[in-house]
Amino acid sequence: VQLVESGGGLVQAGGSLRLSCAASGRTFSSRAMGWFRQAPGKEREFVATINWSGGSTIYADSVKGRFTISRDNAKKTMSLQMDTLKLEDTAVYYCAARRDSGMSTMNYEYAYWGQGTQVTVSS
Repeated sequence: VQLVESGGGLVQAGGSLRLSCAASGRTFSSRAMGWFRQAPGKEREFVATINWSGGSTIYADSVKGRFTISRDNAKKTMSLQMDTLKLEDTAVYYCAARRDSGMSTMNYEYAYWGQGTQVTVSS
């Protein structure tokens, strides 16, 4: 499985960005997916996860109500709509895929990772 993120960039606080993750391989629809982020000097942290069908999601408390994760199995893509962005959302955002259909908030339970896309929120 190969994952490629896009959509990062520079945005003012309060603004919005939409990240996308394009996946290769035939088993995308059977895998749970997730978004993680890593700010400079900090550990990689969980942002959101979605189950194989898109019917269940989990969000980190820090983004709940502001971010929305979704997926399109026919297109083998996953998205993260980020609204009301804050300075503390600045980080490299990573798309990740699990080996199975169950959601997880733990980065070590994800087998496949994208290269990351930078999101910078300015004041």
